[in-house]
Amino acid sequence: MNSEKFNSAEKKYIEDLSKVKETGMKFTTVSGEDIEQLYYPKVGAEDKFIDEIGFPGQFPFTRGIHPNGYRGRIWTMRQFAGFGTPEDTNERFKYLLKNGQTGLSVAFDLPTLMGRDSDDEFSQGEVGICGVAISSLEDMEILFDGIPLGKVSTSMTINSPAAMVFAFYLAVAKKQGVDFTQLRGTLQNDILKEYIAQKEFIYPPKPSMRIITDMVEYSTEFVPQWNPISVSGYHIREAGSTAAQELAYTLADGFAYIESCIERGMDVDSFAPRISFFFNSHLDFFEEIAKYRAARRIYAKRMKIKYKAKNPRSWWMRFHTQTAGCTLTAQQPENNIVRTALQALAGVLGGTQSLHTNSMDETLALPSEKAVKIALRTQQIIAYESGVINTTDPLGGSYFIEELTNRMEEKAEQIFKEIDSFGGVIPAIESGYFQREIANSAYRYQLELERKEKFIVGVNEFVEENEKVEIPILQVSPDVEFKQKARLKKLKEKRNNDLVLESLRKISDAAVHEKNLMPVFIEAAENYVTLGEMIDELKKHFGIYEETAVF
Repeated sequence: MNSEKFNSAEKKYIEDLSKVKETGMKFTTVSGEDIEQLYYPKVGAEDKFIDEIGFPGQFPFTRGIHPNGYRGRIWTMRQFAGFGTPEDTNERFKYLLKNGQTGLSVAFDLPTLMGRDSDDEFSQGEVGICGVAISSLEDMEILFDGIPLGKVSTSMTINSPAAMVFAFYLAVAKKQGVDFTQLRGTLQNDILKEYIAQKEFIYPPKPSMRIITDMVEYSTEFVPQWNPISVSGYHIREAGSTAAQELAYTLADGFAYIESCIERGMDVDSFAPRISFFFNSHLDFFEEIAKYRAARRIYAKRMKIKYKAKNPRSWWMRFHTQTAGCTLTAQQPENNIVRTALQALAGVLGGTQSLHTNSMDETLALPSEKAVKIALRTQQIIAYESGVINTTDPLGGSYFIEELTNRMEEKAEQIFKEIDSFGGVIPAIESGYFQREIANSAYRYQLELERKEKFIVGVNEFVEENEKVEIPILQVSPDVEFKQKARLKKLKEKRNNDLVLESLRKISDAAVHEKNLMPVFIEAAENYVTLGEMIDELKKHFGIYEETAVF
């Protein structure tokens, strides 16, 4: 057998290892046995190994984007946090950072997610309930009070109003004296999956894509360490898709954003290294690991071959993982700790760069401090006690994992062809294709549960009669809405409303004349124009989207 290809790849891998940093941790078993950096076939089958599995840090990155895996850097531990007033969430952020969290992840309330201010008539009863209420720069200033934005990585789960919320964040950074080049973090900002699954859309797809392309263009030039899009499969999976559908739909959305930026005239290597992804970690342990490995391989091939990216970092799929909220049960909620631990472990073995672990009480309410701490400790136990970080891609080469990975890639390619037959992602959305496919998958799984072909402990098997849930539940006070409305009323009275009107005029002008919207959003934020006011101004030009019902 010709071993030249294998020997060359092995030599490059060893060279790569000599250039990367180590954490300094001791990588041995609990019994004290040394663990090798990587396991791979040393004799025989070299060509097949290189083509299908390969080395970490080498194209097509099936085994990970870094040659030393978590030996160089453990994944970022994020806990999705946000509730009540900005003061409430600021306190929770500081609590999490004190307990070892390494990045912030902001959850916004429903009015904010829909681009409505706290005093909007449609916001009544929802202010601060499922996340923090943010209507203005003032709210964002309070949210990050005492938190140096130049030193912490921040993720914000926001989509339709992402550009305006990002403008608030950038304005806070300016007030803190932090240069935009120092800012690190991620906006979800994935509008396509809103039409497919989560349904928190405002404008029609085409103007929404224009706003996102503006944001990518602006971030590439002025906020170079920021990830302007986190292409999200999480909500697609939560809506009921299969693992292969989550994978394919997410990648198809990502490629649509990349094509939009290329059409704008941007060089693919100027922005692609800052596109990130966000996946669900569901119940089938091995299927999830295979999904992440297949995702890296498909993405690398497309970026290199179809989009002609030359920078190897443009071939990297970097992704955040969150354990599956839809698998948590209100029945026997302590069982959710075990479910979350297994799902988190799958994300780690799949090579995630960032991880959120759900809390056991999230089917009942926003998580309590106790539940959040257990969820964070779950990640820390995996990282520091389980031994899975000792070697890179420990399941690589497993007959089962590699077969699942290959099968996942094949299914995804079949789905890409289906999407292409509609003319791309947006026509497929408008035809109801994604909605129908996800609904069919969700229905199939529900039938399997009802027939007891699949089991959920405590729900359709091992059920406890007259169960009493005895865990602490976080309560959000009705006073939150009163406080937020009062703050907003006071803000509108004390701000310079002539500057507000001028800012809104500039937003309209930029929208009509195809100018990049980010600079005018930032100026409007600094003049304390509210989120709802900016959103409503664009509605005059872009309209609103009404989804076609799918039966």
